[in-house]
Amino acid sequence: MAYELLARRPWTRKELTERLRRRGAPAAIAAELVAELEASGYVDDRAFAQGWVDARARQKALGRQRIAAELRAKGVARELIEAALREVFGELSEEAQALEVARRRFPTLLKRDPRKASARLRAHLLRRGFPAEVVGTVLRRVGGADLPEAGEADPSGADP
Repeated sequence: MAYELLARRPWTRKELTERLRRRGAPAAIAAELVAELEASGYVDDRAFAQGWVDARARQKALGRQRIAAELRAKGVARELIEAALREVFGELSEEAQALEVARRRFPTLLKRDPRKASARLRAHLLRRGFPAEVVGTVLRRVGGADLPEAGEADPSGADP
């Protein structure tokens, strides 16, 4: 049963234990099986966290806060989360990511209701897990029509 689950996608220790329990495995047996799988390298919370952070940051353009909350909900230890975030976000700029999200989203919001566009963009960026300081910076840039097109260099000189 556990190998079936692992064949589909990676799992955290907590997730796999809970899933085995839901499928009828006694708690002690589920915990023992997951410990064996972890010792064999089939379950690796560190690798899971790295992959999750990389995918969610690069493909979904989510901020640190949202990704960290998702990993905590999956039972990943805080130190593993922090290490994965440091590694991935050492290469990425949250401000550049948030600016890219704003570049795509803001025109649609302006068409719907120009008076509420900034407030809705702020809420959208915060839900995606970007820190309030980054959101504020992006909103100031958007308000000043400083919204670069895709592929254009960032006017601030920061790396995208």
